[in-house]
Formats: sequence, structure tokens, C-alpha cells
Amino acid sequence: MENYVILTDSSCDLSREMTDSLGVEVLSLEIVMENGETKPNHEVEVKAFYQDLRDKKQITTSAVGIDRFMTFMEPFLAQGKDVLYLGFSSGLSGTFNAGFVASQELAEKYPDRKIYAVNTLCASLGQGLLVYLCAKMRQNGAGIEEVRTYAEDNKLHLCHWFTVDDLFFLKRGGRVSAATAVLGTMLSIKPVMHVDNAGKLINVEKARGRKAAMDTLFNKMKETAIEPEKQTCFICHGDCEEDAKYLADRMKNELGVPQVFINYTGPVIGAHSGPGTLAIFYLGTER
Repeated sequence: MENYVILTDSSCDLSREMTDSLGVEVLSLEIVMENGETKPNHEVEVKAFYQDLRDKKQITTSAVGIDRFMTFMEPFLAQGKDVLYLGFSSGLSGTFNAGFVASQELAEKYPDRKIYAVNTLCASLGQGLLVYLCAKMRQNGAGIEEVRTYAEDNKLHLCHWFTVDDLFFLKRGGRVSAATAVLGTMLSIKPVMHVDNAGKLINVEKARGRKAAMDTLFNKMKETAIEPEKQTCFICHGDCEEDAKYLADRMKNELGVPQVFINYTGPVIGAHSGPGTLAIFYLGTER
């Protein structure tokens, strides 16, 4: 196996157990609590975090700088390893750009090393699923160029479909207007959204009620999934695990998906989407 490491950032929402088993290194992004304290993503207890959000506490995300990325990447290069960084969508965050600039600067310092940065145009466990698939290739002996090419060729087939339960958080982030949030809450309207080919969050349609929104997510997958019976799929949730299990059961029973991993939507994404966020991720014909 070639001597290289796959790096990502914690917006991928993969569990620590999974990244350890995959041999993936993760840069922990940070959030800012209501009291002004800055916490790394991995130090936040997710159940308490989602309770804070339900209590409408002001929690925001913190930008990551180029220096942090250089400090993260350089030890691997100094050990003689090549680096493949799979980063958070540039359509949603400046994280990838910081990682890309750091990789360019380090490439000048380590001219004998290969340093690649892939803008996944993915977020949350969509990014996580692409990282998972790439890491599995690496474990099976694929070289860094092969894995990089796979990531570039398949990232726009990585489908993200999700809904939220509380429009307050989309309103706070400027994703919906105050009037839309109030009316939507009164009428129990749930948006169905996805991440488009530019890596941006797009509101696609509206469902009347939570159950209808979940069924719409499943139907989107049913329409576009490529050989679901051969896929590993991911689901993330904002402290609504029973809803995630409902979708996982439908994926397995109706589409024949052999393996579905469920995890929390992490604090970096959850601070913007709120409790009750529910998202599915799979490979499809188009996003």
C-alpha cells in the first residue's frame, strides 16, 4: 500500500469509532457557545448540545484558519507520507479554502510529497460517506491518485436529502424569511432540501407534516439511487433517532440496502439546522 493518509474535517459527522477503524485523520472544527466559550467539535456532548438548541441558546460556528490546517497536515508530510484532504463543501463554508491554501503552501515546503485537496461539495454524512468510500478503497490497496480520481468522479453522485423540524434555525441562518418560518410553523410545513452540484443548500419542495417529509426523503432515494442493494448508506439526525431508524428500516426492507449507518448530525452542522434534522445519503444518478 502506498504511504499516504486521508484527512478530513469534523463536518463529515463520522463517529470517532468509524474514523479510527478507517484510519482517517480528522481536524476538529469549533463552535462558540452562548457564554462565548469556543469548543472543539469532539468535546461537545451532543444530547446536551441539542437541548441547548431547543432552549434557543445562541450557538454559532467558528471559522478555521490556514495555520490550523498547516499544523494538522504537516506532521504527516514530515513523516514522509502523502496527503489526500477531502474537505467540507466550499458552497457552505470557507473550511475547504483554508485547507486548500494550506496544502498549496505545504507543497512548496515538501516538493517530494504528493498533497491533494478535494472540494467534496458535500456536507455532514454526505461528506462522511464519500470519505468512507475513499478510505475503504485505500484499505483495499488503491493508490492516492486512484482514490483522488474516484472522489472527483463520484462526488456529484453523492446525494443529500434532508428535512428539518424547526424552521427557527433556518430563519436564524438566513435560509428562510421570518414570515415563511412563522407561516410554516403554523401550518406544520416541513421543507425538503438537498445539496446541489455547487455544494449549496437548496430548498426543493415542501411537505405537510413530519411523516410526509420523511416519506419524501425516501421517495427521492427510491427514484435516484444506483443499485441500492449494493450500497452502504448513511443517515444523520438532530437527536431524533427513532425517525432515523424508520428510514433505515425502509431502506433495508423496501430497497434491499444491506448496511445503513446512523449517527448524530454534529454540532457544526446542527447549529445551523437544529433539533429534528433528518438526512439521508447515498449514491444516485444525480444529486
